Amino acid sequence: MPRGQQLEVLNALDVAKTQLYHFTAIVVAGMGFFTDAYDLFSISLCTKLLGRIYYFNEKSKKPGVLPPGAAAAVTGVALVGTLLGQLFFGWLGDKMGRKKVYGVTLVLMVVCSLASGLSFGHSAKGVIATLCFFRFWLGFGIGGDYPLSATIMSEYANKKTRGAFISAVFAMQGFGILTSGIVSLIVSVSFNHAYPAPPYEQNPAGSTVPQDDYMWRIIVMFGAVPAALTYYWRMKMPETARYTALVARNAQQAAKDMAMVLNVEIDPEVEKVEKLTVKESNSFGLFSREFVRRHGLHLLGTTSTWFFLDIAFYSQNLFQKNVLSGIGWIPPAETMSAGEELFKIAKAQTLIALFSTVPGYWFTVGFIDIIGRFAIQLMGFFFMTIFMFALAIPYNHWTEKANRIGFVIIYSLTFFFSNFGPNATTFVVPAEIYPARLRSTCHGISAAAGKAGAIVGAFGFLYASESQDPTKVDLGYPTGIGIKNSLIILGCVNALGMLFTFLVPEPKGKSLEELSGENEDEGEDGDAPTSTSNRTVPV
Repeated sequence: MPRGQQLEVLNALDVAKTQLYHFTAIVVAGMGFFTDAYDLFSISLCTKLLGRIYYFNEKSKKPGVLPPGAAAAVTGVALVGTLLGQLFFGWLGDKMGRKKVYGVTLVLMVVCSLASGLSFGHSAKGVIATLCFFRFWLGFGIGGDYPLSATIMSEYANKKTRGAFISAVFAMQGFGILTSGIVSLIVSVSFNHAYPAPPYEQNPAGSTVPQDDYMWRIIVMFGAVPAALTYYWRMKMPETARYTALVARNAQQAAKDMAMVLNVEIDPEVEKVEKLTVKESNSFGLFSREFVRRHGLHLLGTTSTWFFLDIAFYSQNLFQKNVLSGIGWIPPAETMSAGEELFKIAKAQTLIALFSTVPGYWFTVGFIDIIGRFAIQLMGFFFMTIFMFALAIPYNHWTEKANRIGFVIIYSLTFFFSNFGPNATTFVVPAEIYPARLRSTCHGISAAAGKAGAIVGAFGFLYASESQDPTKVDLGYPTGIGIKNSLIILGCVNALGMLFTFLVPEPKGKSLEELSGENEDEGEDGDAPTSTSNRTVPV
């Protein structure tokens, strides 16, 4: 196509007014992320409960805790599965189409959520091993939802509010985190009332009751409910017009699908699509020199910023109970029964999610198409860096009882600015700046880089944040560098994310084809056109 021209069906999507189908797509795609967040973060609430149920130590008479290896496996195996799922389903989404593989990821999530709660074994190791097996495949399904949901929403959205629509899908993650806390509160209150256990100091061995084993299973299995409820609607969604027209080269089907969605007549423009078919200037592959020239720095930017972000974000979320216990906001385990400890940890997570995490996501939805992705991401990394250092440097000051509320407020602000910042924008931008035939793949690669950071955060922070805990020392578990030094490291990681943000372009107000250069012809000399839309923001 000559520069600036656009297929009518794609132009109709770019200029379409916000309609019911936009909100339907947000909910259908977003419920996948609701499930993702619920499954990935509910397990952090259950790890202490698993330790107390399966690892009570008769010799020390101290609260049972998961050995570091088991804790790392339970927490991290789903992240490994997610990374592999992002790469595999991202690639498959470009090869087979977004819709064809969209239902597979949801089925995996439903089946493996239920199976995780039914984990069995003759010993503690057997139960943990079974749980890890199913959580790996749960993560694999979750991973596929990242590139597919982001790509589908970006290709359905109009140009003016595309950022808000994509970030609204991702914002459902906040509700998933919040719901995991609420469900845990309900389950713990119900079981504590029906099956009360004596305080730990009165009877260490009896601080758990047999029914406690049902608590973590119910919490984990509830993640299957929202995923199952949205399966029917996912299967009813048509393939995106951009994939059908630009990748599958079926203009008539693209026009038919979008005419039904938008309730307008659309010219299929078969001849224009045929010209696209014979044009080779925009058919470069992922590993080609042309891709490196056009999008190499962009891919470095989207992968590196997501990597650094997830080191900090997952460290904070998965191990906030360690941090809050370290400053004394959550009482010592030996003062509570297992059910009471679950209640207090869930209460802390729910309050932080309600007043910090969820609002941060929706601030991004409200402002992303006004101030742009770049500004929000840079601002988020900046404040995350500042607040991490503000917590870490005077850490001993915050551990004093009179100062704990101040610590919690600043700690909550790091969650707010991660979500009103890079946690949302790193998801949005890769769904906008790459060509349609590589969009899902490149988003999957960027997301997988993020999960690599999450794995570093999950495994690294698990060992690094362990202070000199007498319980762990008595059991022979290694201790780490402490929470203070861990927070300093996370502050430095956020600073690196702020630096690499300058490699990421600003997609605000441009069509997907403008950003990727798919609506531009080669020049007569055979050189690819220069598009200002693909330049990075100047430093």
